[in-house]
Amino acid sequence: MDVHGRIREILAETIREELAPDQQQLSTEDLIKALKRRGIIDDVMKELNFVSDNVDQELPSSPKQPVCFTDRQSTLLKKTNIDPTRRYLYLQVLGGKAFLEHLQEPEPLPGQACSTFTLCLHFRNQRFRSKPVPCACEPDFHDGFLLEVHRENLGDGTRMADSTTMLSISDPVHMVLIKTDIFAETTLVASYFLEWRSVLGSENGDENGINRPVCSYVKPLRAGRLLDTPRQAARFVNVLGYERAPVIGGGGKQEQWCTLLAFLCRNKGDCEDHANLLCSLLLGYGLEAFVCVGTKAKGVPHAWVMTCGTDGTVTFWESLTGHRYLHKPINPDEPPVAEQPKPLYPYRTIGCVFNHQTFLGNCQPSDSVESCVFDLNDESKWKPMSEEAVKSVCAPGATTSLPPFPPLCASTIDASVTSNEIEMQLRLLVSEHRKDLGLTTVWEDQLSYLLSPALASYEFERTTSISAGNEEFQDAIRRAVPDGHTFKGFPIHFVYRNARRAFATCLRSPFCEEIICCRGDQVRLAVRVRVFTYPESACAVWIMFACKYRSVL
Repeated sequence: MDVHGRIREILAETIREELAPDQQQLSTEDLIKALKRRGIIDDVMKELNFVSDNVDQELPSSPKQPVCFTDRQSTLLKKTNIDPTRRYLYLQVLGGKAFLEHLQEPEPLPGQACSTFTLCLHFRNQRFRSKPVPCACEPDFHDGFLLEVHRENLGDGTRMADSTTMLSISDPVHMVLIKTDIFAETTLVASYFLEWRSVLGSENGDENGINRPVCSYVKPLRAGRLLDTPRQAARFVNVLGYERAPVIGGGGKQEQWCTLLAFLCRNKGDCEDHANLLCSLLLGYGLEAFVCVGTKAKGVPHAWVMTCGTDGTVTFWESLTGHRYLHKPINPDEPPVAEQPKPLYPYRTIGCVFNHQTFLGNCQPSDSVESCVFDLNDESKWKPMSEEAVKSVCAPGATTSLPPFPPLCASTIDASVTSNEIEMQLRLLVSEHRKDLGLTTVWEDQLSYLLSPALASYEFERTTSISAGNEEFQDAIRRAVPDGHTFKGFPIHFVYRNARRAFATCLRSPFCEEIICCRGDQVRLAVRVRVFTYPESACAVWIMFACKYRSVL
């Protein structure tokens, strides 16, 4: 049934038949009455299918970890090993409605690449992900998620929670919908906190859409075995993509801070999202860390992270690049001829700093970062918000607080396989590009292999700020390039795995284009790709193009 077509026809007839010459327009009530008279509303109601489930199964007694399973044939709960002495929530997602931007999208053919929707869930330290489904006006989700409702008190882990205890659990189910296009680019479509306790008692309100205090976006976060050092954590945050957050549902750009789950599932976010995550990780490593809110050059709003050492050292961490800067304040009272430290950081002004326990406003005569003194205990320079006030709005259970942060997930990317795939794709793209220019291409595998240590050295330097291994790389290249030949190399770094997109970017560099389009005698080309994986399937992709050719004087 073409509902939209029927509605348009009936509205057109109504306007022609009922609009009087002296009447400017019909009211909404007139149009609705016309739809009811012609039976269109009844027809729509008949087309709707309402699903009801009656699940009556025996549950085995052996306990098992929380599981996620998908059932595309039936909406009934499949048998699984769960503990009958524990409480569980079974959440079913039975499709979607009204994704109108995909109204005219045809169904994909078998084997055809298409954009997909993926639903991500987080509930009390448990994370789940649905199977990707093709984007459509009514996406065909049919997924079941078994969520364990456990008690947190010691000794209560195996006791069944009663209804009163379950009602006292204020954690909602956080649902995030991600769209992935055919180029593997992700977009945040929606984020929603589902209040599940309404099935147990009267609903007490919805936390979704409430303006939250900034302190609630930061909490100590431990990475387990996934990240070993604070600087490695900074590198992980740095390789997550940067993108200004659009208004969900369309429209222009505006200030919007994402929850941690939405940021991680989308794999990219704004500078505030990066700063909040980095601050949380540094707090997890036992550092005294704060998010700083201020501006960069030309008054552009920005957020970064600051740590305060026990010896008074103040270090700025740029979450978008992984760079670290020591802060040495200048003395504005010094005479102009006195030598002052020149700041290397890009920050200009700072208005406030905060973490999960503290919010401090800058009340110094100047908000210029280079002249600020970061003695946070001096209330004449930094005005603190009452700790009790911060706790009242950020403590667990507060209406404006966020639920416990989700754990980080290990990478699902095979670094070796992915590196090889991208490298083979780049070889093909280079060969095709040179063929279009009337050039032949000869690859030298040994020269390609010799580029690996350089790529490893570049990533090691980004992670540790220490340069190592460059001498061995240069010595190997000298031995591989005969006398009378010239070697040229071009390294570049990406945070995505799209070979065609990376190649297009490389060609915009005149240095790289000179290598790829090299002409001469005995030209040999080389390319090496090295993918370094991080949690949440984030990755740093290093590519080096190189060539050697006989020099002609």
